[in-house]
Amino acid sequence: MSDTETTNSHLPLAVAGADEAPTLAVLIPTLNRPHDLVIAVKTLLEQTRFPQELIIMDQSSSDESERQVRALFDMRPPKAACFELRYTRDPNIRSLALARNLLLDQNRCSIFLFLDDDVELEPEFVEKLMEAYAGDSGVTGISGIITNYKPGGFAARTWSHVFVHGPFFDDRQEIYYRANELREAGRIAVSRFTGALMSFRTDRTEGLRFDPNLKGSSEGEDVDYCQHLPAGSRIEIDPKVRLVHKASLAARKDEHWIASVVRGSSYVYYRNWRRGLRNRAAFAWLMCGFGILSLAASARRFSLAPWRSFITALQYGKKVGLGGN
Repeated sequence: MSDTETTNSHLPLAVAGADEAPTLAVLIPTLNRPHDLVIAVKTLLEQTRFPQELIIMDQSSSDESERQVRALFDMRPPKAACFELRYTRDPNIRSLALARNLLLDQNRCSIFLFLDDDVELEPEFVEKLMEAYAGDSGVTGISGIITNYKPGGFAARTWSHVFVHGPFFDDRQEIYYRANELREAGRIAVSRFTGALMSFRTDRTEGLRFDPNLKGSSEGEDVDYCQHLPAGSRIEIDPKVRLVHKASLAARKDEHWIASVVRGSSYVYYRNWRRGLRNRAAFAWLMCGFGILSLAASARRFSLAPWRSFITALQYGKKVGLGGN
């Protein structure tokens, strides 16, 4: 393991007071994506306003990402001299949730921002984000808008309209689809953020961590984190805070896409929403929808693999959501 200036120990928090400008730490977990990570870091080094620090938790098997990112920081422009890098590489970290928790333990700023390693920020991303926080002391968290998401075709939209209801309705997606239209719009209240792009005030979330029972890519960890924010928390998407999320295929499991979605959906249900007739019915109906899709995929492939992936993912989500590992 290597690090710059710190260890993984819990650090004292530097929370901005009422008369102090907020400070920003960018937190990026990464795994075997050197090309994607370098592009993301380059866009951070091209900002009109710089964060105070970039903290990277690297689970990669090689040091390629670390070498390239350190080289970028060695060549950063003089105006970015106060933008510090703290880099840890530990291939023994086995889950995204654990990597996120280790990043939180190193945060020393009043605002922390999680980014995925496969994003590209617009040049005013940080400036617009910090302006939003400075102008609203009551907001707990601010996300931005992902500009390259597109609505699915007619069949996908129809499936979602039929099967996705109750707490499973994702109020982020429609905002992403309207990215161009909303460029100059005001902030929009939402119920959840995406882990690829979410920021919070440190003093409002102190002690809140991601579920350590989650393994691997930890699907649903971002929605679960938002579900455990303190009562009365206000979280919003600011359409002026913009990036592209490439959803890189590098370091992803070779499995049917239904498995990932079902793991996340069943996990957040069993951990947060397993109460009330409406929620139970919404979950049962959603799983019927995924079951139909997996059976159709099995029929097309003349293989039961998609159906087995669906069942295994459902069992995993239930087990971990109920506190197992």
